[in-house]
Amino acid sequence: MTTSSTHLIDVKVKYLNEIARKSGMEYSTPNSAGIDLRACIDNDFIEINPGERYPFPAGIAIEITAKGIAGFVYSRSGLGTKDGLTVSQGVGVIDPDYRGEIKVSLLNTSGEKRRIERGQRIAQLVFMPYYHASIIPCEELSSTERGSGGFGHTGKK
Repeated sequence: MTTSSTHLIDVKVKYLNEIARKSGMEYSTPNSAGIDLRACIDNDFIEINPGERYPFPAGIAIEITAKGIAGFVYSRSGLGTKDGLTVSQGVGVIDPDYRGEIKVSLLNTSGEKRRIERGQRIAQLVFMPYYHASIIPCEELSSTERGSGGFGHTGKK
């Protein structure tokens, strides 16, 4: 399926697993932001106990050809909301110079054992721009109304 976006970049994909090759790298709908990644495991399924994580191979390696773009691996909303399975580090970052297999570490945040089956969609890969910072050491930072107020300092309402 092609995308209706006018912001296209070229990404080379090396398929490392037959599951990934058969399912391909396509957007589910014309306006999908992410491409589904699948569990390319040898077993029929993997079970993850509550509080445990498991690194699933996605069966692909990529080369992002556009400068200033990286891949970001996000949880699938259904798995996270319904099953409590989320990307364990919050968001996985695929640096543009990484050429190894993409792995998706899922964390079971539910109170029950969860099962991921071979070929199941487990995460989504989104391509986005990033910036390098020019680090400027200093002794003082400018003042703001917030200042150093941290978590929850503005209240709940």
